[in-house]
Amino acid sequence: MEYLKKLFAPVDMTVGKPWENILIFTVPMLIGNIAQQLYNTVDSVVVGNFVGDNALAAVGSAGPILNLLIVLFIGISMGASIMVSQYFGAKNRKDLSATIGNCIVLTALASIFVMVVATMLTRPLLLLLKTPDSILDWCTSYLHILFIGSAGLAYYNILSGVLRGLGDSISALVYLIVASILNIILDLVFVVYFGMGVDGVALATAIAQAISALLCVRRLMQMKDLFDMNRDYLKMTKYHSMSIIRLGVPSGVTQAILSMAMLIVQSLTNSFGEQFIAANVIVMRVDGFAMLPNFSFATAMTTYAGQNVGAGSYDRVVKGAKQGTFMAIGTSAVITGLILLFGKPLMGIFTNTESLVILSMNLMRILAVGYIAMAVTQSLSGVMRGAGDTMTPMWISLVTTILVRVPLAYGLVYLSRSAQYPQGRKECIFVSLLISWVIGALATALFYRRGKWRQTALRQ
Repeated sequence: MEYLKKLFAPVDMTVGKPWENILIFTVPMLIGNIAQQLYNTVDSVVVGNFVGDNALAAVGSAGPILNLLIVLFIGISMGASIMVSQYFGAKNRKDLSATIGNCIVLTALASIFVMVVATMLTRPLLLLLKTPDSILDWCTSYLHILFIGSAGLAYYNILSGVLRGLGDSISALVYLIVASILNIILDLVFVVYFGMGVDGVALATAIAQAISALLCVRRLMQMKDLFDMNRDYLKMTKYHSMSIIRLGVPSGVTQAILSMAMLIVQSLTNSFGEQFIAANVIVMRVDGFAMLPNFSFATAMTTYAGQNVGAGSYDRVVKGAKQGTFMAIGTSAVITGLILLFGKPLMGIFTNTESLVILSMNLMRILAVGYIAMAVTQSLSGVMRGAGDTMTPMWISLVTTILVRVPLAYGLVYLSRSAQYPQGRKECIFVSLLISWVIGALATALFYRRGKWRQTALRQ
Protein backbone atom coordinates (compact mmCIF):
# COMPACT_ATOMS: atom_id res chain seq x y z
CA MET A 1 0.00 0.00 0.00
CA GLU A 2 2.84 2.33 0.92
CA TYR A 3 4.51 1.57 -2.43
CA LEU A 4 1.35 2.49 -4.34
CA LYS A 5 1.08 5.78 -2.47
CA LYS A 6 4.68 6.60 -3.38
CA LEU A 7 4.13 5.57 -7.01
CA PHE A 8 1.12 7.86 -7.43
CA ALA A 9 2.58 10.74 -5.41
CA PRO A 10 3.53 13.95 -7.26
CA VAL A 11 7.24 14.06 -8.17
CA ASP A 12 9.39 17.01 -7.11
CA MET A 13 11.90 17.30 -9.97
CA THR A 14 13.91 20.07 -8.28
CA VAL A 15 15.89 17.47 -6.30
CA GLY A 16 17.75 14.31 -7.28
CA LYS A 17 19.68 13.36 -10.44
CA PRO A 18 18.31 15.21 -13.50
CA TRP A 19 18.52 12.23 -15.88
CA GLU A 20 16.81 10.00 -13.31
CA ASN A 21 14.00 12.54 -12.79
CA ILE A 22 13.46 12.82 -16.53
CA LEU A 23 13.59 9.06 -17.16
CA ILE A 24 11.21 8.20 -14.30
CA PHE A 25 8.76 10.78 -15.62
CA THR A 26 9.21 9.84 -19.28
CA VAL A 27 8.54 6.09 -19.02
CA PRO A 28 4.93 6.42 -17.77
CA MET A 29 4.43 9.24 -20.28
CA LEU A 30 5.66 6.98 -23.07
CA ILE A 31 3.34 4.15 -22.06
CA GLY A 32 0.50 6.67 -21.82
CA ASN A 33 1.27 8.08 -25.26
CA ILE A 34 1.31 4.55 -26.68
CA ALA A 35 -2.14 4.03 -25.19
CA GLN A 36 -3.25 7.38 -26.65
CA GLN A 37 -2.00 6.41 -30.07
CA LEU A 38 -3.97 3.19 -29.82
CA TYR A 39 -7.16 5.23 -30.14
CA ASN A 40 -6.45 6.11 -33.74
CA THR A 41 -4.52 2.96 -34.56
CA VAL A 42 -7.22 0.58 -33.39
CA ASP A 43 -9.76 2.63 -35.33
CA SER A 44 -7.64 2.21 -38.45
CA VAL A 45 -6.99 -1.51 -37.91
CA VAL A 46 -10.66 -2.27 -37.28
CA VAL A 47 -12.03 -0.33 -40.28
CA GLY A 48 -9.19 -1.50 -42.54
CA ASN A 49 -9.87 -5.17 -41.77
CA PHE A 50 -13.65 -5.20 -41.21
CA VAL A 51 -14.93 -2.40 -43.47
CA GLY A 52 -12.34 -1.87 -46.23
CA ASP A 53 -9.49 0.26 -47.60
CA ASN A 54 -11.84 3.14 -48.48
CA ALA A 55 -13.04 3.31 -44.86
CA LEU A 56 -9.38 3.35 -43.78
CA ALA A 57 -8.77 6.27 -46.15
CA ALA A 58 -11.82 8.06 -44.70
CA VAL A 59 -10.57 7.84 -41.10
CA GLY A 60 -7.13 9.07 -42.18
CA SER A 61 -8.44 11.96 -44.27
CA ALA A 62 -10.43 13.20 -41.28
CA GLY A 63 -7.31 13.39 -39.10
CA PRO A 64 -5.88 16.76 -40.24
CA ILE A 65 -9.23 18.51 -39.78
CA LEU A 66 -9.65 16.99 -36.32
CA ASN A 67 -6.17 18.19 -35.33
CA LEU A 68 -6.80 21.69 -36.69
CA LEU A 69 -10.04 22.22 -34.81
CA ILE A 70 -8.85 21.02 -31.39
CA VAL A 71 -5.92 23.45 -31.12
CA LEU A 72 -7.80 25.32 -28.38
CA PHE A 73 -7.48 22.28 -26.14
CA ILE A 74 -3.81 21.88 -26.91
CA GLY A 75 -3.13 25.55 -26.14
CA ILE A 76 -4.92 25.50 -22.78
CA SER A 77 -3.23 22.22 -21.86
CA MET A 78 0.27 23.54 -22.56
CA GLY A 79 -0.35 26.85 -20.78
CA ALA A 80 -1.77 25.03 -17.77
CA SER A 81 1.08 22.53 -17.59
CA ILE A 82 3.75 25.27 -17.68
CA MET A 83 2.04 27.37 -14.99
CA VAL A 84 1.25 24.41 -12.74
CA SER A 85 4.84 23.10 -12.91
CA GLN A 86 6.36 26.52 -12.10
CA TYR A 87 3.98 27.26 -9.21
CA PHE A 88 4.46 23.71 -7.89
CA GLY A 89 8.23 24.16 -8.05
CA ALA A 90 7.92 27.49 -6.21
CA LYS A 91 5.51 25.94 -3.60
CA ASN A 92 2.97 28.71 -4.39
CA ARG A 93 -0.35 27.18 -3.29
CA LYS A 94 -2.60 30.21 -3.97
CA ASP A 95 -1.54 30.75 -7.59
CA LEU A 96 -1.48 27.00 -8.20
CA SER A 97 -5.11 26.70 -7.06
CA ALA A 98 -6.20 29.68 -9.15
CA THR A 99 -4.46 28.29 -12.24
CA ILE A 100 -6.21 24.91 -11.97
CA GLY A 101 -9.60 26.58 -11.39
CA ASN A 102 -9.18 28.84 -14.42
CA CYS A 103 -8.20 25.80 -16.50
CA ILE A 104 -11.45 24.04 -15.70
CA VAL A 105 -13.55 27.06 -16.74
CA LEU A 106 -11.52 27.76 -19.92
CA THR A 107 -11.86 24.13 -20.97
CA ALA A 108 -15.66 24.28 -20.66
CA LEU A 109 -15.79 27.38 -22.88
CA ALA A 110 -13.41 25.87 -25.45
CA SER A 111 -15.44 22.62 -25.58
CA ILE A 112 -18.68 24.46 -26.34
CA PHE A 113 -16.95 26.46 -29.08
CA VAL A 114 -15.54 23.34 -30.77
CA MET A 115 -18.83 21.43 -30.51
CA VAL A 116 -20.69 24.20 -32.34
CA VAL A 117 -18.18 25.72 -34.76
CA ALA A 118 -16.21 22.61 -35.73
CA THR A 119 -19.35 20.64 -36.52
CA MET A 120 -20.49 23.42 -38.86
CA LEU A 121 -17.14 23.64 -40.66
CA THR A 122 -16.51 19.91 -41.16
CA ARG A 123 -18.08 19.29 -44.57
CA PRO A 124 -16.96 22.62 -46.16
CA LEU A 125 -13.37 21.83 -45.15
CA LEU A 126 -13.56 18.31 -46.55
CA LEU A 127 -14.89 19.69 -49.85
CA LEU A 128 -12.13 22.31 -49.88
CA LEU A 129 -9.58 19.50 -49.54
CA LYS A 130 -11.02 17.72 -52.59
CA THR A 131 -11.88 14.66 -50.51
CA PRO A 132 -12.98 11.91 -52.93
CA ASP A 133 -16.78 11.47 -53.16
CA SER A 134 -16.38 7.80 -52.27
CA ILE A 135 -15.29 8.65 -48.70
CA LEU A 136 -16.81 12.14 -48.17
CA ASP A 137 -19.90 11.03 -46.22
CA TRP A 138 -17.86 8.70 -44.03
CA CYS A 139 -15.38 11.46 -43.19
CA THR A 140 -18.20 13.87 -42.34
CA SER A 141 -20.09 11.57 -39.98
CA TYR A 142 -16.85 10.40 -38.30
CA LEU A 143 -15.84 13.98 -37.49
CA HIS A 144 -19.32 15.08 -36.41
CA ILE A 145 -19.46 12.38 -33.74
CA LEU A 146 -15.96 13.23 -32.44
CA PHE A 147 -16.67 16.97 -32.30
CA ILE A 148 -20.00 16.56 -30.52
CA GLY A 149 -18.21 14.41 -27.94
CA SER A 150 -15.15 16.67 -27.76
CA ALA A 151 -15.60 17.67 -24.08
CA GLY A 152 -14.14 14.32 -23.00
CA LEU A 153 -11.10 14.81 -25.24
CA ALA A 154 -10.67 18.36 -23.95
CA TYR A 155 -10.86 17.62 -20.26
CA TYR A 156 -8.65 14.55 -20.43
CA ASN A 157 -5.86 16.36 -22.32
CA ILE A 158 -6.00 19.48 -20.17
CA LEU A 159 -6.42 17.83 -16.76
CA SER A 160 -3.75 15.23 -17.53
CA GLY A 161 -1.51 18.23 -18.39
CA VAL A 162 -2.28 19.62 -14.92
CA LEU A 163 -1.43 16.25 -13.33
CA ARG A 164 1.87 16.10 -15.22
CA GLY A 165 2.69 19.66 -14.15
CA LEU A 166 2.29 18.42 -10.57
CA GLY A 167 4.75 15.63 -11.34
CA ASP A 168 2.07 12.92 -11.51
CA SER A 169 2.47 11.09 -14.81
CA ILE A 170 1.34 7.72 -13.39
CA SER A 171 -2.33 8.60 -12.83
CA ALA A 172 -2.77 9.98 -16.36
CA LEU A 173 -1.15 6.79 -17.64
CA VAL A 174 -3.45 4.45 -15.72
CA TYR A 175 -6.59 6.32 -16.78
CA LEU A 176 -5.52 6.33 -20.40
CA ILE A 177 -4.81 2.59 -20.38
CA VAL A 178 -8.29 1.96 -18.95
CA ALA A 179 -9.83 4.16 -21.65
CA SER A 180 -7.77 2.52 -24.42
CA ILE A 181 -8.90 -0.98 -23.42
CA LEU A 182 -12.49 0.27 -23.35
CA ASN A 183 -12.00 1.86 -26.79
CA ILE A 184 -10.78 -1.44 -28.27
CA ILE A 185 -13.73 -3.34 -26.83
CA LEU A 186 -16.25 -0.76 -28.04
CA ASP A 187 -14.63 -0.61 -31.51
CA LEU A 188 -15.18 -4.33 -31.94
CA VAL A 189 -18.72 -4.21 -30.50
CA PHE A 190 -19.90 -1.25 -32.60
CA VAL A 191 -18.16 -2.22 -35.87
CA VAL A 192 -18.10 -6.02 -35.88
CA TYR A 193 -21.26 -6.82 -33.89
CA PHE A 194 -23.53 -3.86 -34.72
CA GLY A 195 -22.05 -3.10 -38.16
CA MET A 196 -21.84 0.67 -37.54
CA GLY A 197 -18.69 1.11 -39.68
CA VAL A 198 -16.81 4.41 -39.40
CA ASP A 199 -19.48 5.87 -37.09
CA GLY A 200 -18.85 3.03 -34.66
CA VAL A 201 -15.14 3.74 -34.19
CA ALA A 202 -15.87 7.46 -33.68
CA LEU A 203 -18.50 6.71 -31.02
CA ALA A 204 -16.16 4.26 -29.26
CA THR A 205 -13.41 6.88 -29.11
CA ALA A 206 -15.74 9.59 -27.77
CA ILE A 207 -17.04 7.34 -24.96
CA ALA A 208 -13.55 6.17 -23.96
CA GLN A 209 -12.24 9.75 -23.85
CA ALA A 210 -15.12 10.83 -21.61
CA ILE A 211 -14.28 8.03 -19.15
CA SER A 212 -10.60 9.07 -18.98
CA ALA A 213 -11.62 12.70 -18.35
CA LEU A 214 -13.87 11.72 -15.42
CA LEU A 215 -11.04 9.70 -13.89
CA CYS A 216 -8.71 12.74 -14.10
CA VAL A 217 -11.30 14.89 -12.29
CA ARG A 218 -11.54 12.25 -9.55
CA ARG A 219 -7.75 12.20 -9.09
CA LEU A 220 -7.49 15.99 -8.82
CA MET A 221 -10.20 16.02 -6.16
CA GLN A 222 -7.95 13.74 -4.08
CA MET A 223 -4.95 16.13 -4.16
CA LYS A 224 -6.19 18.67 -1.60
CA ASP A 225 -2.81 18.65 0.15
CA LEU A 226 -1.30 20.49 -2.85
CA PHE A 227 -4.02 22.96 -3.87
CA ASP A 228 -7.54 24.11 -3.05
CA MET A 229 -10.54 23.16 -5.17
CA ASN A 230 -13.54 25.33 -4.24
CA ARG A 231 -15.91 27.88 -5.76
CA ASP A 232 -13.58 30.79 -5.09
CA TYR A 233 -11.00 29.33 -7.45
CA LEU A 234 -13.53 28.28 -10.10
CA LYS A 235 -13.84 31.90 -11.19
CA MET A 236 -12.02 33.51 -14.10
CA THR A 237 -9.23 35.84 -12.99
CA LYS A 238 -7.57 38.16 -15.45
CA TYR A 239 -3.96 37.35 -14.57
CA HIS A 240 -4.27 33.57 -14.47
CA SER A 241 -6.58 33.15 -17.45
CA MET A 242 -4.51 35.53 -19.59
CA SER A 243 -1.28 33.82 -18.52
CA ILE A 244 -2.69 30.43 -19.53
CA ILE A 245 -3.71 31.90 -22.89
CA ARG A 246 -0.41 33.78 -23.33
CA LEU A 247 1.64 30.67 -22.67
CA GLY A 248 -0.71 28.29 -24.44
CA VAL A 249 -1.51 30.25 -27.60
CA PRO A 250 1.94 29.76 -29.19
CA SER A 251 1.65 25.99 -28.64
CA GLY A 252 -1.89 26.04 -30.01
CA VAL A 253 -0.73 28.11 -32.97
CA THR A 254 2.13 25.68 -33.52
CA GLN A 255 -0.32 22.79 -33.67
CA ALA A 256 -2.61 24.84 -35.91
CA ILE A 257 0.30 25.54 -38.25
CA LEU A 258 1.17 21.86 -38.42
CA SER A 259 -2.48 20.96 -38.98
CA MET A 260 -2.90 23.61 -41.68
CA ALA A 261 0.19 22.31 -43.42
CA MET A 262 -1.20 18.79 -43.18
CA LEU A 263 -4.45 20.02 -44.69
CA ILE A 264 -2.65 21.72 -47.57
CA VAL A 265 -0.47 18.67 -48.17
CA GLN A 266 -3.52 16.41 -47.72
CA SER A 267 -5.04 18.09 -50.75
CA LEU A 268 -1.94 17.11 -52.73
CA THR A 269 -2.08 13.59 -51.24
CA ASN A 270 -5.76 13.23 -52.22
CA SER A 271 -4.91 14.00 -55.85
CA PHE A 272 -3.01 10.68 -56.08
CA GLY A 273 -6.17 8.64 -55.31
CA GLU A 274 -7.57 6.32 -52.63
CA GLN A 275 -4.64 3.88 -52.53
CA PHE A 276 -2.06 6.57 -51.80
CA ILE A 277 -4.42 8.11 -49.22
CA ALA A 278 -4.68 4.71 -47.51
CA ALA A 279 -0.87 4.27 -47.65
CA ASN A 280 -0.44 7.71 -46.11
CA VAL A 281 -2.80 6.69 -43.28
CA ILE A 282 -0.79 3.54 -42.58
CA VAL A 283 2.53 5.43 -42.56
CA MET A 284 1.14 8.13 -40.26
CA ARG A 285 -0.13 5.52 -37.82
CA VAL A 286 3.31 3.86 -37.63
CA ASP A 287 4.89 7.33 -37.54
CA GLY A 288 2.63 8.16 -34.59
CA PHE A 289 4.17 5.34 -32.57
CA ALA A 290 7.71 6.09 -33.74
CA MET A 291 7.38 9.69 -32.61
CA LEU A 292 5.99 8.82 -29.17
CA PRO A 293 9.36 8.69 -27.32
CA ASN A 294 10.18 12.15 -28.66
CA PHE A 295 6.85 13.56 -27.51
CA SER A 296 7.25 11.83 -24.13
CA PHE A 297 10.71 13.30 -23.56
CA ALA A 298 9.38 16.71 -24.65
CA THR A 299 6.61 16.61 -22.01
CA ALA A 300 9.02 15.39 -19.34
CA MET A 301 11.47 18.18 -20.22
CA THR A 302 8.67 20.77 -20.05
CA THR A 303 7.71 19.68 -16.53
CA TYR A 304 11.34 19.32 -15.44
CA ALA A 305 12.29 22.77 -16.76
CA GLY A 306 9.11 24.36 -15.36
CA GLN A 307 9.64 23.07 -11.82
CA ASN A 308 13.33 23.99 -11.77
CA VAL A 309 12.79 27.44 -13.28
CA GLY A 310 10.10 27.99 -10.64
CA ALA A 311 12.68 27.04 -8.00
CA GLY A 312 15.31 29.31 -9.63
CA SER A 313 17.67 26.39 -10.47
CA TYR A 314 18.79 27.39 -14.01
CA ASP A 315 22.07 25.43 -13.94
CA ARG A 316 20.06 22.34 -13.12
CA VAL A 317 17.80 23.05 -16.14
CA VAL A 318 20.83 23.12 -18.47
CA LYS A 319 22.22 19.89 -17.04
CA GLY A 320 18.87 18.14 -17.43
CA ALA A 321 18.41 19.47 -20.97
CA LYS A 322 21.70 17.89 -22.07
CA GLN A 323 21.05 14.54 -20.39
CA GLY A 324 17.42 14.33 -21.53
CA THR A 325 18.28 15.19 -25.15
CA PHE A 326 20.96 12.48 -25.33
CA MET A 327 18.52 9.90 -23.95
CA ALA A 328 15.92 10.96 -26.55
CA ILE A 329 18.46 10.70 -29.41
CA GLY A 330 19.53 7.22 -28.30
CA THR A 331 15.93 6.02 -28.08
CA SER A 332 15.08 7.39 -31.54
CA ALA A 333 18.15 5.73 -33.06
CA VAL A 334 16.94 2.34 -31.79
CA ILE A 335 13.42 2.97 -33.13
CA THR A 336 14.80 3.95 -36.54
CA GLY A 337 16.69 0.67 -36.73
CA LEU A 338 13.62 -1.34 -35.76
CA ILE A 339 11.46 0.38 -38.38
CA LEU A 340 13.98 -0.35 -41.12
CA LEU A 341 14.22 -4.01 -40.06
CA PHE A 342 10.60 -4.83 -39.20
CA GLY A 343 8.54 -2.11 -40.88
CA LYS A 344 6.87 -4.33 -43.48
CA PRO A 345 5.12 -6.68 -41.01
CA LEU A 346 3.86 -3.57 -39.19
CA MET A 347 2.28 -2.29 -42.39
CA GLY A 348 0.60 -5.66 -42.87
CA ILE A 349 -1.40 -5.20 -39.67
CA PHE A 350 -3.52 -2.52 -41.34
CA THR A 351 -4.36 -4.16 -44.66
CA ASN A 352 -4.19 -7.43 -46.58
CA THR A 353 -3.48 -5.65 -49.88
CA GLU A 354 0.16 -6.49 -50.78
CA SER A 355 0.68 -3.49 -53.09
CA LEU A 356 -0.49 -1.17 -50.31
CA VAL A 357 1.93 -2.75 -47.83
CA ILE A 358 4.88 -2.31 -50.24
CA LEU A 359 3.98 1.32 -51.00
CA SER A 360 3.62 2.14 -47.30
CA MET A 361 7.01 0.61 -46.44
CA ASN A 362 8.76 2.56 -49.22
CA LEU A 363 7.33 5.78 -47.80
CA MET A 364 8.27 4.82 -44.24
CA ARG A 365 11.92 4.29 -45.22
CA ILE A 366 12.12 7.94 -46.28
CA LEU A 367 11.03 9.20 -42.85
CA ALA A 368 12.93 6.74 -40.63
CA VAL A 369 16.16 8.70 -40.02
CA GLY A 370 14.17 11.89 -39.37
CA TYR A 371 13.14 10.64 -35.93
CA ILE A 372 16.66 11.31 -34.62
CA ALA A 373 16.37 14.94 -35.75
CA MET A 374 12.95 15.20 -34.11
CA ALA A 375 14.45 13.97 -30.81
CA VAL A 376 16.56 17.15 -30.68
CA THR A 377 13.66 19.39 -31.69
CA GLN A 378 11.17 17.98 -29.20
CA SER A 379 13.52 17.79 -26.21
CA LEU A 380 14.95 21.31 -26.47
CA SER A 381 11.56 22.79 -27.38
CA GLY A 382 10.21 21.16 -24.21
CA VAL A 383 12.88 22.91 -22.15
CA MET A 384 12.11 26.29 -23.68
CA ARG A 385 8.35 25.86 -23.17
CA GLY A 386 8.80 24.76 -19.56
CA ALA A 387 10.79 27.93 -18.90
CA GLY A 388 7.95 29.99 -20.35
CA ASP A 389 9.43 30.66 -23.81
CA THR A 390 6.68 29.28 -26.00
CA MET A 391 7.21 31.80 -28.80
CA THR A 392 10.56 30.49 -30.09
CA PRO A 393 9.33 26.93 -30.78
CA MET A 394 6.27 28.44 -32.45
CA TRP A 395 8.35 30.53 -34.86
CA ILE A 396 10.63 27.62 -35.68
CA SER A 397 7.59 25.48 -36.47
CA LEU A 398 6.10 28.26 -38.58
CA VAL A 399 9.21 28.65 -40.70
CA THR A 400 10.00 24.96 -41.15
CA THR A 401 6.41 24.04 -41.95
CA ILE A 402 5.01 26.93 -43.97
CA LEU A 403 8.19 28.15 -45.64
CA VAL A 404 9.97 24.81 -46.05
CA ARG A 405 7.70 21.76 -45.92
CA VAL A 406 4.67 22.93 -47.92
CA PRO A 407 6.54 24.66 -50.80
CA LEU A 408 8.96 21.73 -51.00
CA ALA A 409 6.15 19.17 -51.17
CA TYR A 410 4.45 20.90 -54.10
CA GLY A 411 7.72 21.97 -55.73
CA LEU A 412 9.39 18.54 -55.65
CA VAL A 413 6.22 16.81 -56.92
CA TYR A 414 6.01 19.33 -59.76
CA LEU A 415 9.71 19.02 -60.68
CA SER A 416 9.52 15.20 -60.68
CA ARG A 417 6.86 15.08 -63.42
CA SER A 418 7.76 12.94 -66.41
CA ALA A 419 6.24 10.72 -69.07
CA GLN A 420 6.31 7.86 -66.57
CA TYR A 421 4.97 10.05 -63.70
CA PRO A 422 2.69 12.68 -65.28
CA GLN A 423 1.47 13.85 -61.81
CA GLY A 424 4.96 13.76 -60.32
CA ARG A 425 6.53 11.39 -57.77
CA LYS A 426 4.28 11.01 -54.74
CA GLU A 427 7.30 10.05 -52.60
CA CYS A 428 8.40 13.70 -52.77
CA ILE A 429 5.67 14.56 -50.24
CA PHE A 430 7.57 12.55 -47.62
CA VAL A 431 11.00 13.81 -48.70
CA SER A 432 9.79 17.35 -47.98
CA LEU A 433 8.75 16.29 -44.47
CA LEU A 434 12.18 14.76 -43.76
CA ILE A 435 13.99 17.92 -44.88
CA SER A 436 11.78 20.14 -42.70
CA TRP A 437 12.50 17.93 -39.66
CA VAL A 438 16.27 18.26 -40.10
CA ILE A 439 16.14 22.04 -40.54
CA GLY A 440 13.87 22.30 -37.48
CA ALA A 441 16.37 20.38 -35.32
CA LEU A 442 19.25 22.65 -36.33
CA ALA A 443 17.21 25.80 -35.67
CA THR A 444 15.96 24.57 -32.28
CA ALA A 445 19.49 23.71 -31.08
CA LEU A 446 20.71 27.16 -32.15
CA PHE A 447 17.97 29.11 -30.36
CA TYR A 448 18.23 27.00 -27.21
CA ARG A 449 21.95 27.84 -26.98
CA ARG A 450 21.16 31.56 -27.33
CA GLY A 451 19.29 31.30 -24.02
CA LYS A 452 16.24 33.59 -24.36
CA TRP A 453 14.30 31.03 -22.28
CA ARG A 454 16.21 32.11 -19.16
CA GLN A 455 14.26 35.39 -19.02
CA THR A 456 10.65 34.15 -19.31
CA ALA A 457 9.72 32.71 -15.88
CA LEU A 458 6.33 33.63 -14.31
CA ARG A 459 6.01 36.02 -11.35
CA GLN A 460 6.10 34.29 -7.97
